[in-house]
Order: sequence, then structure tokens, then C-alpha cells
Amino acid sequence: MAGDGVLDTNHIRIVGAVAGIGSGLTKVTVGHGFDTIKTRLQCSPGMYRGAFDAFFTIIRKEGPLALYKGATPPAVGWAAIDSLLLGSLHNYRLFLIRNGMTEPTPISGIPRLTMVGHGLAGIAAGITSTILATPIEHIKVKLQLQSQRSISDRQFKGPIDCIRQIVRVQGPLGLWYGFTGSVAFRLNFGFMFLSFEGLMRVFSSLKGTSFEMSTGTANFISGGLGSFVFWFFAMPADNIKNRMMSYPHPLQYPQSSAALGHRPSFWATARSINSQHGLPGFFRGLGPCFLRAFPVNASAFFVYEGLLRVLGAEKTRHS
Repeated sequence: MAGDGVLDTNHIRIVGAVAGIGSGLTKVTVGHGFDTIKTRLQCSPGMYRGAFDAFFTIIRKEGPLALYKGATPPAVGWAAIDSLLLGSLHNYRLFLIRNGMTEPTPISGIPRLTMVGHGLAGIAAGITSTILATPIEHIKVKLQLQSQRSISDRQFKGPIDCIRQIVRVQGPLGLWYGFTGSVAFRLNFGFMFLSFEGLMRVFSSLKGTSFEMSTGTANFISGGLGSFVFWFFAMPADNIKNRMMSYPHPLQYPQSSAALGHRPSFWATARSINSQHGLPGFFRGLGPCFLRAFPVNASAFFVYEGLLRVLGAEKTRHS
């Protein structure tokens, strides 16, 4: 197809990863406080009456900075995760275009990736990012669940100490405990990028009307609305994943593998949630998730797509 020489340049391949770093840092800045509340609600059922009670209880008992407990792993990690997620997404899209999963763009007729292609690229990118995301999210969950105000009273003094204790008890692969939950969760990025592309096409069709908007504005709104679709489908797996990673919370993390006991599997964790809380238990934390979803993901998509355009690498969508 025309433009294959452009698609194959190393510049275009690498820019997706660079833009992903900007997206990841944006997510941490805007959304980590919401994430802490969500994790507390999921892994400490019964401790808080809801999202606002969790917010005010954390502020009152632990101070405002407690909302950013566990922020160091995501600050480094989300930049790396989104670099891998969005960098691989970009390259999966280019791969599918090169292999003919295209359709003509209305009016111009320029080939573009199909909607199915966007969904498949999102699923593949989500699975790829699981390699990095699992240990980073595991550490984050462990740190977020510590309710002590003073660092000296906490079992994990920080991310490095958390890594050290997990490796001592479970070995290096212990950092990847919850991997199956992470895969199930990240498969839902297919819904995220599918809905984002669908919304972008709707907004593109408004060109020339009184509702026409800039590409940046369309990116912002599409990213925010697409995140609602993602979290609705992903929340059950997110609950299972975080329960797995929090084990043996609320008990203290043990000092030996023998004391750790048998770690629950993905399905065992799902059955436990269902037996204790029924179907609503799989959607625990959805409220704070929806509160943070729009601003976090709208900002992240705005940064990511904007960097792709500025750096001349957006080659999968044509208006």
C-alpha cells in the first residue's frame, strides 16, 4: 500500500513508546489518589462505608499525602507500563495495516485500520504490558493497603523494602503473583481502544457542522468516555487481581514461605468474592474508578495522541 515506506521507519516505531511515557506520567499525576481509595475499598471490605468515607477517613487518620502511598512504583512504573502498552499498541496497529486489515477512509479513500484491528491491537498490547504491569501493581497494592500514619509503623517502609520482603519469602517470581488476574484485567484494553477509535470517528464525522471540534478536543473527550467502557468490563478482573496481590491482607505479610501458606488462584479468589459479596463484590471500587476515569484517561490520551501528531507518527487514522 502507499506509505509503507513511512510506516516502516524506526522513527514511527519508537515514537509510540516515547508518547506512552508522557501518558503514564500524566496518569500518575492526575489519578493516583483515586486509585488508593479504590484499592482500599476492594481489599478492605467493610472498613469504609463508601468512596467519600474512605477519602475523609484516610485524610483524617493518615494525612493528605496518604492518598499518594505507593505512588513511587507507578511514577516510574506507569511511565514504563504505558511506554510498553502504547508503544506496542502503535506497532501492533502498524503490523495489522501492513498485513491488510484496512478499509478505505470515507471521502479521501486513504486506507486506515479497521475497527476490529483497533480492538485486536488493544488486546495484544494489554497482554504485552502485563509483563511489566504485574510486579509494579503488586508492589503498589501492598503499599496502598498500609493504614499506619508513621512510616516506622508500617511493615513495608517503601517500594524497595516491599520488593526485598516479597523476594525473600516467595523468590523473584513472587513479584509476578497475580499474573493471571493481570492478564484478565488487561485484555479489556481491547474495549478501551476500540471505543476510543469509534468515538474519534463519530467526532470526525462532525467536520463542517456546528459541532465540529479540534482533534485535541476529540482525543480528550474520546479518551475520557472510552475509559468508562474499559472500567465497566475490567472491574471484575481488577477486583480479583487486587485481592490476589494483597494476599494475605489483612494479616501481616509473613517472614517465611511456610508461614505464607497456599496462595489463592484466580478462580479461588473469584469464588471467594462471589461467596462473600455476590455479584456486587466484583464491582467494588467502581465509584471512585469512574470519578477518576474521565480526567485521568482524557488527559493521558490527549498527551499520547498529541505527541504522536507532533512527532509525525500518527499513521493509523485518517479523517
